[in-house]
Amino acid sequence: MTESVRAELEKYLESLNIVTNCVEHPPVFTVEEMMPYLQEVNGAITKNLFLKDKKKKSLWLVSVRHDRQVNLNDLSKKLNSGSCNLRFADEAIMLEKLKVGQGCATALALLFDKDQSVRLVLDQDLVQGGHDHVYFHPMTNCRHYGAPPRRSDALPERDGP
Repeated sequence: MTESVRAELEKYLESLNIVTNCVEHPPVFTVEEMMPYLQEVNGAITKNLFLKDKKKKSLWLVSVRHDRQVNLNDLSKKLNSGSCNLRFADEAIMLEKLKVGQGCATALALLFDKDQSVRLVLDQDLVQGGHDHVYFHPMTNCRHYGAPPRRSDALPERDGP
């Protein structure tokens, strides 16, 4: 992530008057690596999956609580993806569409999906689960931003499922 991308995200959040809690930590690439640094936070911590269908026609960013198991076959059926064959998208596609690489997928990166080709799938528990804050990577895997779930307006609008 470049400094200009981070600056653009921070400017966007400021424009919405969203104040975040920031937790800095060493770079992490998995939920298991991340959790020791976030044990003291009060709220839901997300994991994010950047997915494509078998025919590479559709892209999804799935944001769920860090402790949720995601069965890609079941999710594919719920999304009516047709092929019932979701898989992880290549890092090159994530860099092109969201301006982030492996280990940095985040719903906040939808700000950079200018053609709105990535559909957001947001775990309803993140918004309706009574959490004080919901924590996402802010375009880097060495920090997390937490914001009240009622400020889900921080996520760029999508008309996905």
